[in-house]
Amino acid sequence: HSQSFTLTIDYTGTEPSSPCNKCLNVSWDSTPPCTCTINFTLEHAFESNVFMYYGLSNFYQNHRRYVKSRDDSQLNGDNSSLLNPSKECEPYRTNEDKPIAPCGAIANSMFNDTLELYRIDNDTRTPITLIKKGIAWWTDKNVKFRNPTGDGNNLTALFQGTTKPVNWPKPVYMLDSEPDNNGFINEDFIVWMRTAALPTFRKLYRLIERKNNFQPTLQAGKYSLDIAYNYPVHSFDGRKRMILSTISWMGGKNPFLGIAYITVGSICFFLGVVLLFIHHKYGNRNTSADIPN
Repeated sequence: HSQSFTLTIDYTGTEPSSPCNKCLNVSWDSTPPCTCTINFTLEHAFESNVFMYYGLSNFYQNHRRYVKSRDDSQLNGDNSSLLNPSKECEPYRTNEDKPIAPCGAIANSMFNDTLELYRIDNDTRTPITLIKKGIAWWTDKNVKFRNPTGDGNNLTALFQGTTKPVNWPKPVYMLDSEPDNNGFINEDFIVWMRTAALPTFRKLYRLIERKNNFQPTLQAGKYSLDIAYNYPVHSFDGRKRMILSTISWMGGKNPFLGIAYITVGSICFFLGVVLLFIHHKYGNRNTSADIPN
């Protein structure tokens, strides 16, 4: 049974009837955050492990100045870069004369909605366990991103003298309560920092693991998605969505690369034929090396 299912729920809230419409004009630091709930039904059971993504549209993470706006040695735990970040991070390099950690525009714009799933069974809501670790590339988590080092393992002390990114509600050493998922090695942060190539993209948010072989991971039926809506996209006509996807044994469905290869290949082949024809018909038969006067 290797069928793969995908379910997408747009929760931007632009339609007046949407439960999230009231949250449309939130700011980064609304306290308490605006919350909304969207109910949905799964027609089919999701059998194998389920991947939960958030998707953004009309969000250009590929803008040249945005992509450069980070300091990789700071993110790698280099203590001198921590307190003196790269100029590339401007204007998100310092705030009130304190260096920003993590500096730059990518980190400053990190996605910060909270998504929770519940199964609804006869009016009782059962939370679905969402796993937040194992979503980033192993090399990113263990090689590229490192916390600053110093005496003791107290992250609050290690980030002393720095300040949080302007748009963040709390500093980087409070991203998670677990020490192996906090600071620069927080996986949600690492996933965000790997910038997307296209303006419509999705990023892995949580994993839902299959408990046993007798029950599907998510059985068919009624569910609700609880959203803490912090992340403003309305100002630039962006969209937000939550995606649940199971992946067949062949991996996910991503036709883009195949189409791109075939298109580019066809163009090259066509040009090759045309140029060959031109070369044979109009090519210069005079092979002597003399330059005519």
